[in-house]
This record gives sequence, structure tokens and C-alpha cells, in this order.
Amino acid sequence: MSLPFRMSKRALRTPEPPISWLMKYALDCPQCISLAAGFVDTDTLPVEIVGACTDDLMASADTGRAALQYGTTIGLPALRRQIVDRLAADDGITFEANRVDADCAIVTSGSQQLLFLISDVLLDEGDIVILGGPSYFVYMGILHSMGAIARTVPMDADGMDVDALERVLADLERAGQLDRVKLVYDVSFFQNPMGVSLSTERRKRMLQIVQRFSKRHRIFILEDAAYKELRFADPSLPPTKKFDTTNEWVLYTGTFCKPFSAGMKTGFGVLPKEILEPVLRQKGNHDFGSANLNQMIISRAVARGDYDRHVQKVRAGYRKKAAVMADGIRKYFPAATTWYEPQGGLYIWAELPASIPTGPDSEFFKAALAQNVLYVPGDFCFYPNSGYEGTRSAMRLSYGVAAPGQVAEGIKRLGELACEMLSSGVAAK
Repeated sequence: MSLPFRMSKRALRTPEPPISWLMKYALDCPQCISLAAGFVDTDTLPVEIVGACTDDLMASADTGRAALQYGTTIGLPALRRQIVDRLAADDGITFEANRVDADCAIVTSGSQQLLFLISDVLLDEGDIVILGGPSYFVYMGILHSMGAIARTVPMDADGMDVDALERVLADLERAGQLDRVKLVYDVSFFQNPMGVSLSTERRKRMLQIVQRFSKRHRIFILEDAAYKELRFADPSLPPTKKFDTTNEWVLYTGTFCKPFSAGMKTGFGVLPKEILEPVLRQKGNHDFGSANLNQMIISRAVARGDYDRHVQKVRAGYRKKAAVMADGIRKYFPAATTWYEPQGGLYIWAELPASIPTGPDSEFFKAALAQNVLYVPGDFCFYPNSGYEGTRSAMRLSYGVAAPGQVAEGIKRLGELACEMLSSGVAAK
């Protein structure tokens, strides 16, 4: 008989990510139309570009060996310079304006690793993080693991409601809990799951609010810009980081996964130097540095101009599929459905009439599975007991990986099912 073992408190607190089950179901059901997983479009993956860049690197023994050797924990110097150069060119984030240079940049194994590292460095059990409602449920898994407490504020067409953010912080101050607030987490471009972006005015006000409530310690804004490059039109909104003129308040994270190659699993961040050092110590404990070969391929693609040309192609593909999904919602979903026209990213957040719950145990979800259509129940996108539970009748719909015809058919099936339930008065659980 084998002896039992004892897991850590952190392991016991960490739930299985909801997306794991949804992804497994999609893989086990080849005929299923998955509008759930936020995978990138397989047809847009840069096979030829990566092949050409790899050939370039391996054409010389010196560059080939450098690519196949360990790199540094902080990341490839050339790629870090390119990251800050692109922020300077695109958004005017410079050393002169923001105290940002290549020494503030870090390369990570996807932006998810950086979200974990930042949280690991800043959060103790019982510390408070403020989120939008709904919010990115994979980051919620990190918060569960850390034993953090989340407070949720509503979202609308202009992103996080900063007036509500101000009220929540004031409430926490009155309750004597302001010292526990460490982060305001915001997916600032084409938010996962709602697909909306924080308005420029709200970006400025968010920064002003956290500065005002930073009485005895600094409250950081964790700006997750994973979808920034997936915009459908120019110009882009300025990152919240743009307004952080001293590089003290905004922890900026981005990724090459969504616009270039998810399989290369490479993300990055631009951080205040006093936060960068402890993050690097923790990253050293994780992996000594992210894959050097991947970083060199991406850097080569950026230098050759291939990266930017590829991003234009990716944007065009998602723009087309987003239009297909939006047209289907207009045509097939109940008229009372609430949703926002996508301007970028991978998602549409659709709220059905309140009489049609969409949770994982609902009749609607079960009926959708029976019709081989998969979506992310909106319930997964609200942190439990966080002060704002949101709607029970929402779903996150992704046009990322499905082909245009699948997107159209999946939306048609979901819309017709919703209309049928609405007209028949079927009570969902």
C-alpha cells in the first residue's frame, strides 16, 4: 500500500483551468465547431518566415551555435532593444518621455509566465487584486494559486469602469484594507473576454486613481496588452504605459504568441527596474531564461521586416472572421442580445436574455454540445465572491481558430437554439 502525500497550500488552492476541459473536448470531438479556445488561426502561422529565419541562423556556425546555446535570464539583447524601439516608434514610449530603455525589458516564455512572475513577486496570501468583470479567467487561476482576494468592477464598451474602480478603492480604504491592494489588472486592448478596449481618457484616469490611493505603498497597474497588435484599423490607442512618465506605476506585458507564433511561446514585458530585479530572480528559478532559439528567430523576423508583414496578414484574416461572426449574431441571435462590434482581438462577448443561462450546467450549454458547438460560459470569467457577479447568460465566442464557414455555422446553431428556447419558454438550470 502506497503512503499518501501532502500537497502544498498553493497546489491545493489551484483549480483546474476551465479551458483545459474545453480544449480536451474540442480535440476529442473532431466534428465539433469550437468557438471556445482562443487559439490563433492555424492557416496564418508563419511557416515560411520561421523556416527562412532558421536557415539564416544555421547558415553560419557562429550564429547557429549561439542560437542553440543557453541565453540570459532577462532575454536576448537584440530582441529587448527591438521591443522598446517598437514601443517608441508606435506609441512614443521613450527614455526621455517615460524612462524606458532596453534595460527595462524582459523576454519570457509567453506573457502568461510574466503574469505569474509578477504576481508571485507582489502577492501574499490575502492580498487584493482589482479586476474588470468579466476578466481573463486564466489569470484568475494565478490569483487562486496565490491565495489572493479579487475585487471586481464592471466593464462596458469603454473598458473598465474607472468610476467604479475609484469607489472600490475608497471602500477598501474605509474598511482599513487599502494596504492589502497590490494590483489593478487590465487587459487594455480588445479585452479577453469582452473584446473592448480601455478608452484613452480612462487610461489616464486609471493611472491618476491608483497614484492617489497609493498612500503608504505603490499600487501597480498590470497592463496586459496581449491583443494590441490584432487591431483591425489604425491608429492604435496609446498603451496605459504611455502615461506612466516615470516608469513607476504600469507593469506592461505583451506577447509574440498571438500576432506571430503561439508555438514559439515568447512574451515580453517592460517594467520598472526595481520590479524587474525580483522578477528576474524568480524567473531564474523557473528556467534560467526563455528559449534562445525562439528569441533569435523572432528577432531576425523583426529585423527583416517579415514580422510586420505577417501581422498585417493576421489582422486581415481576423477582421474577415470577426465580420462573419458579427453578421451571424445580427442575423440569428435574439434581438435582445447585448454585444459589441469587434475592433480587434479574438473575441465577442454575447449576453443573451436573462431567461437563458449559459453556464456549464445549463440546458443551453448541453444543447449546444449536442449540436457540436463549443463556447466559453460567461460564468468562468467572473471571480467568485469578488463583489460583482455579472450576468449568468453570457458566453465568450472566439473566431480565432475556426474557419470562416465554421464560424458562420456555429453562430447560426447557437442563435437558432437561443431563439427556440426563448420562444418556447424552456427554463434553463
